[in-house]
Amino acid sequence: MLTNIINEQSVNGERIYGDPNTKHRGIHSMKGGHMISKILVPTDGSRAAQNAAMYAVDLAKQLKASVIALSVIDKRSFMGQTVPARAAARHVIEPLEDYLRGAAEGYTGEIQKLCDKNGVRLKTIITAGHPVEIIVKEAARAKVNLIIMGSHGKSALAVAVLGSVTYGVIHKETKIPVLIVRR
Repeated sequence: MLTNIINEQSVNGERIYGDPNTKHRGIHSMKGGHMISKILVPTDGSRAAQNAAMYAVDLAKQLKASVIALSVIDKRSFMGQTVPARAAARHVIEPLEDYLRGAAEGYTGEIQKLCDKNGVRLKTIITAGHPVEIIVKEAARAKVNLIIMGSHGKSALAVAVLGSVTYGVIHKETKIPVLIVRR
């Protein structure tokens, strides 16, 4: 998939990414390690998320980086605004939560298989909340160097130019680069 994406050279024990002769060398270099060492991959199981995961694992393998697979269960997707949470029956909500957790485990399990096949370290996180908020917070908490995500997730807005979660993540106040992979 990815070949020769980074021109890595060593100058006086310092790894240089890109052209070591440019005045912008400091932007592309890090003493003692790779510029990208930890990649966050949010997944909802969509085709675009699967493509992003393949891209992330391939990049991580080349850079000897680790991957964090994150699946966020968006409770708003199954609990409408018309029913207050306190009025909803637990016997209805719990099976849905179990189903969504099982689906999330399946999505992250696919990334685990990719990582195992390619010798890439993986950490898996499954949590509930607002996807945009959780993705940005987890990226900052885990000190990732890059977020790789699909252009469109599983939502009714499939015809939109960019998926709503992807749009939200790239417009949040974060200094972490985001790489978007098409479906």
